[in-house]
Formats: sequence, structure tokens, C-alpha cells
Amino acid sequence: MDRAMGGAPAVLTGSAVRRWVEKSAKVLAENRAYLTDLDSPIGDADHGNNMDRGYKAVLEKLPESDDIGELLKAVAMALISKVGGAAGPLYGTLFLQASKPLTGVREMDGAALAQFFDDAVAGVKMRGRSDAGMKTMLDTLIPAAEAFRQANGDGDDLAAALRAAVDAAEAGMKATIPMRAQRGRASYLGERSIGHQDPGATSSYLILQALADVVAEAP
Repeated sequence: MDRAMGGAPAVLTGSAVRRWVEKSAKVLAENRAYLTDLDSPIGDADHGNNMDRGYKAVLEKLPESDDIGELLKAVAMALISKVGGAAGPLYGTLFLQASKPLTGVREMDGAALAQFFDDAVAGVKMRGRSDAGMKTMLDTLIPAAEAFRQANGDGDDLAAALRAAVDAAEAGMKATIPMRAQRGRASYLGERSIGHQDPGATSSYLILQALADVVAEAP
């Protein structure tokens, strides 16, 4: 992985994307019960199981390639085919939409990663017909994308910009607790959805944290 001044990675390579996917699978497996517990009072109590099963399928389908677009498309298709409920189509669309301009690309600098986040958010907005404040994964993804773009524009290196994104994602995730759900099964509960952290926002945070960890741990 190329380095900026001070030893921080200057780009995200295809091999780093592969490590991100692998680390995400590990983290989601470790948090399977936690995510399911979050989903139990406001959903079908299956988000943790679904995400774990989906990422295990991703690992089986991940190509031996450094082409970032190809890798992300493989993630998308595996999640769409294996993850039940709303999460499969939403996460699948996230990665599929973000993969399109990255076909043939083997490394992303900060500007390209900022565009990746923007494309991912746009895909989820389109598929879920949702936006910030509706108690969904977008309450994590949108502030993360905004924080990353701001930090990258301010000249922060990739690792620092991702830390800023993860901090914003964590705040966004926690901000779903007092929200009333407006999308998905949780929306049927009305006021009873208030007081619960959104499981999709939480799995999004864990996946973003995995990316930041991969970049921070890069040799």
C-alpha cells in the first residue's frame, strides 16, 4: 500500500479491499448475537444471522482479483442472494452502486474513496426510498460520508479521514435510539420503535470500523 508522508497509507488497494471484506465477515460473525438482540424488539430478530450468513457467502464468492470494482460487485451479488429481509437488497445495492465506476480500478485515493461513500449512500437512498432521520443504516452512512469528505478535503491522510468517518458513524448510530422508525418492519411499531438502536445502522458502523481498522493496521 502506497504511503503518504508520516507512513499512513495514501491509497486503498484492491488487496486492502479484500482484507476489509474478510475483516467485516469476522466482525459480523463476532457480533451476530448482538445484532440479533438489537433486531429482536423492532424487527424479525434475524439481522445478525442474516449478515453473518451473507458475509460467509461473500467469502466463498470473492474472486482472486485486485480489481476493486470486481470485488465489490461480488460482495453485492452474494449479499443480494443470501441475506434475507431488507438488508440483502440494501447492502447489495450499496456495494453494486459503488462498484460501477471502480471496474478496472486497483487503488483508490482519498477523493476516490469519498466518491465511493457518496455512491454507496446514493444506492441505499434509491433502493430504500429513505434518508437521514428515518432510523435506518443511512443514519450511519450519511454522516460517515460527510465526515470523510470533509477530512479528506482538509488534507487528512486516509487513516485519519476514516477515523473521522467512523466517529461520525458511531454518533449517527447512537442517534437512532430516540428516533421513531419510518421504514421497514420497525415502522409498524410506531412510537414503540423509539428507544431502540437500529440494527442496520449498527452493522453499517461495524463494517466501516472494519475498513478503518484495515487501513490503520496496514503494514
